[in-house]
Amino acid sequence: MAAALAAALAATAAHAAGPIVVRDDQGRTVTLATAARRAITAAPHATELVYAAGAGRYLAGAARGSDYPPEARALPSIGDSLRPSLERAAALRPDLLIAWQPAVPDPLGDLMRRLNVPVYYSDPRTLAAVADAVEAMGRLFGTEEQAAPAAAALRARLAALSARYAGRAPVRVFVQAGLQPVYTLNGASIVSDAVRLCGGVNVFAGAAILAPQVSVESVLAARPDAVLLGAVDPADAQASLQAWRERGLAAARRGHVFSVDADALYRPGPRLIDATERLCAALDAARPG
Repeated sequence: MAAALAAALAATAAHAAGPIVVRDDQGRTVTLATAARRAITAAPHATELVYAAGAGRYLAGAARGSDYPPEARALPSIGDSLRPSLERAAALRPDLLIAWQPAVPDPLGDLMRRLNVPVYYSDPRTLAAVADAVEAMGRLFGTEEQAAPAAAALRARLAALSARYAGRAPVRVFVQAGLQPVYTLNGASIVSDAVRLCGGVNVFAGAAILAPQVSVESVLAARPDAVLLGAVDPADAQASLQAWRERGLAAARRGHVFSVDADALYRPGPRLIDATERLCAALDAARPG
């Protein structure tokens, strides 16, 4: 550990011209002397954003689970997002850490700050913010020429969805974030933003916390037209469909339990726009009238 820390402390940046000043999703001003060339990501969605900005070649390591795009699987691992290996992270001699949310305590972030490594917190909360995040990655890595058109393409797709589904009859949607016990997501979730863009109404949007546990009875009382869940495999969707049918949910009896790949749905990255396009098409089948 000591040797790795010493090497990281001794590392110097000699990359593209700077300084680069970017505001992160915690409202913090992050300053880089030069464009990042040995960054590490502490969350899989951040890895996807870096690649979307055309900067994947400048990643020196990533959190476990960074499996998209496929080439990200070859990156050295810094361990689990919640329990990263400080020794591995320091040994990679990073010049930037892209994290998700500040933890309490935040050992990786604290270590990077001791090493004078800038820390950028990435936490897009809306679909529009995903495009903004791609642009921000472009600035951090000096890949604006790739990031700007990628972000513009995402915005164009979102605008097309907004225009297509504006004014349509609303669909009441239960977002299932867990089945045993039952969890959902409130209106502050980026998944709820996707539901809204499709002309849907999250039936638990007003819940006080982001991911509340709810009762089966409260779901039945909400009378959703559709159920949305992130599934790891087709068996997940089938199990949920069967469970809600047995519980007497009318939407399930009509077959309106829709699944999206869990990583695409829950990671706030570009694939969520793909998932939203599929969700919008699916919800049309459950639209009243």
